[in-house]
Amino acid sequence: MSTVESFKEYVANVEAKDNYHRPMAFGLGIRKRKGDKTLEVFYPLINWEGSYGTAAVIQDVVGYSGNQNGYATLSADQVSQALGKFEAFFNDGKSHPNIDVLNQLKENHTEVEGYADTDVLAYFLFDKDQGVEDPEEGYFKTQCLSQLLVKPHGINCSGIFGKMNNVAWTNKGPVLPEDLAAERIKWTFKGEELVVSHVDKFPYMVNFHIPEGVRVVSGAKVRLGAHLSPGTTVMPAGYVNFNAGTLGNAMIEGRVSGGVVVGANSDIGGGASIMGTLSGGNKNVISIGEKCLLGANAGTGISLGDGCTVAAGVYITAAAKVSLYNADKEPVDIDGNKVNEGENVVKGFELDGKSYMLYLQDSNTGKLIARPNTKLIELNESLHA
Repeated sequence: MSTVESFKEYVANVEAKDNYHRPMAFGLGIRKRKGDKTLEVFYPLINWEGSYGTAAVIQDVVGYSGNQNGYATLSADQVSQALGKFEAFFNDGKSHPNIDVLNQLKENHTEVEGYADTDVLAYFLFDKDQGVEDPEEGYFKTQCLSQLLVKPHGINCSGIFGKMNNVAWTNKGPVLPEDLAAERIKWTFKGEELVVSHVDKFPYMVNFHIPEGVRVVSGAKVRLGAHLSPGTTVMPAGYVNFNAGTLGNAMIEGRVSGGVVVGANSDIGGGASIMGTLSGGNKNVISIGEKCLLGANAGTGISLGDGCTVAAGVYITAAAKVSLYNADKEPVDIDGNKVNEGENVVKGFELDGKSYMLYLQDSNTGKLIARPNTKLIELNESLHA
């Protein structure tokens, strides 16, 4: 297929076959396994709702059909065969990321001698709303999040903890925890050190993907599957879990727990925490609006609308009793009507998602107070350029 026209004709013929379906997303991955246990899958480039010609080529080469989420492995010959289909696009002076990946795989695809078996696979996603069925899907979906193809909660990751294998992440690659002693002996007699960074079902995001325009000061503090938008800075004390993250410029010096989404131009201060949904029985998905500030050691178990500030050391929970006041510090009810002191007390959940609120603690009485927030934060632009 030396011409673009012949390539398009080939793709049209593949797509016209019975039981052929365009995937919602797909990507080539490099998988490491030990026996029947998948240790990791690295997808250097995931295509989301696009590059359908490449999808047709890969599906045709590996013989993949139907519309069920799944994957097929590729031999070195199949990688070369797939790359050859793109002859018409070689040296045309244009950017072709998928061709680049295929070319890199062709140049490097060889048998690897080591602890794990390494192969190449193609994963095809047709239904983003089904739960995770295997580690290959788990790694695909977490990398969809970290490659910013979907926002947190934009793809179903339910069941992922039951499918991903617990792995010791080392400087020599992923190792099953039960094999660490044998591996340490092997590397010791090679005169090299085996260093374990952590034992978890998730690797560090920075070892798989670094979104453009972000700073992560400590790679250990961001799990694969975190969604960090350009302009985000994660400081050493910050932490971002998987299926959580930011939607724009943000300063993260506190904890962004699983499922939490932080809006643009917000600051999560040092030691601050946002209640997540992975454990503890909390089912409420918490979001932080734009231009919000959680002060040092502050926290929230309710969602914050835009322009909210939680003063340092203040923690707002859904069950907390909060006294409401207007801008003139007069007691008001939830609708802003003036009431007597004592009639202005509500539960925290009644303020869930409310915008432009200032939460603080009365230094004399210790009661939690909420009133209109008249002074919004401004991030240091030089830190997020």
